[in-house]
Amino acid sequence: METKHFLSRLQTTVVNQWNEDAMTDIDGTAHYTYGQVANEIEKMHAQFKALGLNEGDKIALCGRNCAAWAITFLAISTYKAVAVSILHDFTSENIHNMVNHSDAKLLFVGPNVKAKIDPSAMTNLIGIVFMDEFAMYSAKEEKSISVFDKAAEDYKSQYPNGFPKDKISYPTDNIEDLAMINYTSGTTSSPKGVMLSNRNLSANVDFGATRIPHKLGDRAISMLPIGHMFGLMYEFLYQICDGAHIFFLTKAPSPTTLLKSLKDVQPFMILTVPLVIEKIVRKAVFPKIKTPLMKVLWYTPGINIIIRNKVKESLLQAFGGKLRHLIIGGAAFNKEVERCLRQIKFPYTVGYGMTECAPLITYEDWWNFKPRSCGKAIDSMQIRIKKKDGDFLNREGEVEVKGECVMMGYYKNEDATKSSFTEDGWLRTGDLGYLDLRGNLVLRGRSKNMILRPDGQNIYPEEIEDKLNAQPLVLESLVTEQDGRLVALIVPDMQAAKEQKKSEEEINAQMESNLNHINKIMPPFCKVSTFKLMDKEFEKTPKRSIKRFLYV
Repeated sequence: METKHFLSRLQTTVVNQWNEDAMTDIDGTAHYTYGQVANEIEKMHAQFKALGLNEGDKIALCGRNCAAWAITFLAISTYKAVAVSILHDFTSENIHNMVNHSDAKLLFVGPNVKAKIDPSAMTNLIGIVFMDEFAMYSAKEEKSISVFDKAAEDYKSQYPNGFPKDKISYPTDNIEDLAMINYTSGTTSSPKGVMLSNRNLSANVDFGATRIPHKLGDRAISMLPIGHMFGLMYEFLYQICDGAHIFFLTKAPSPTTLLKSLKDVQPFMILTVPLVIEKIVRKAVFPKIKTPLMKVLWYTPGINIIIRNKVKESLLQAFGGKLRHLIIGGAAFNKEVERCLRQIKFPYTVGYGMTECAPLITYEDWWNFKPRSCGKAIDSMQIRIKKKDGDFLNREGEVEVKGECVMMGYYKNEDATKSSFTEDGWLRTGDLGYLDLRGNLVLRGRSKNMILRPDGQNIYPEEIEDKLNAQPLVLESLVTEQDGRLVALIVPDMQAAKEQKKSEEEINAQMESNLNHINKIMPPFCKVSTFKLMDKEFEKTPKRSIKRFLYV
């Protein structure tokens, strides 16, 4: 089936749901119907034209999740310009470098970015637009401000009653063209500009609309960074193209505010990373089901069904009460937590993707999902496992992918682009794994994280960490190699230790016990020699992956 341009889906949805709710900022600063979104898009087109912007010009966005960010992205796409997505928590220097590297002519920034940018450091800009008020600051000449403002006034004069929906016409003849450049932090290297085409975006939107369709009145919540492809695609772009009402978390949420937002919004689906779910299950579920009595009742026929159903219902209510899909991705999922969700028949699944695939590679509906896997290749993608020459004993190797979701390359970085692809055109993911007999992808870890012992044994630190993170008083961990030995860096769960009134000596004793237990259940070559307690959580990327390169 031919991939449908995502702007074709957007146009149909806008016209058919003109008066329906489209976007809301949870903090109450903004609310738009689909018709109002369409009008804002047309007004911005008039402003782009007045500033002399052309098709293919680069327009950068840098700010927290909000309706203004989302509308700006749609305005850029429907103008046939190129959106440059920059994460708001990059440093000032990084933001300046990315804006310059991308050749952006206009920069939209959120309130939290205003104070840390220096217009004089970004030489190609016509101007900077503050997204919270859609007011322009000229980076070069004052006249650009008057042109920008006058275009908005002229638009309102021309369409005092709003842009008529029968005149809405979004371009669909550019599916092979560059749509956006996404600057991603990664975990081991300097940021690179991933070039994604309209086909890359459309293939992902197609998949979401086909496999996870909306019902009229469905609500979605945008809480992952919208500047990152996972959040941009599956909490915003596919949602808006398929007719959902999106609520944007405009600030970094605390656990309390997040749970309140979920209760208020009542989303039909939630996208998140394992860390969030693991914390919720460990705090809200495990203390209740790990008492001596509950450990017995949990497996007692008849009674266990009643108990597990109650646990499932309490979790569903915590997520708003209308959840049909919990989609997890971005990192390995803890085995103990996953087993618990499986036992209560919670509607979860684990997907796999990367920015370079806009982002989805594998997925499976939760009712068919195989635990410990991350689903099967989506319809528009292919997967193969590349093993080392002469390696006939192991089934795993590097995951390589090909298909409609795969990027065009890295912007102005031919060397990085070339090294990312095989000679026959497959994208090297850098992940190690294998395909089972039914086509499910099982990941073992990152190839760059794998530790090769002198005797040829492969050690995947993520597998040891998974076991270690399930032990008492362990919040998170990293396993590294130091002087030929495995060392565990452990962030203790100080809140749990405080609740249990554990002394420093008792915390250390528990960690010793944890290590002894791990070494008994893991193969001898995976034995961890010692541990080191960390005084704060590991630094993480916007998608909540640990920045391993800072600690190894």
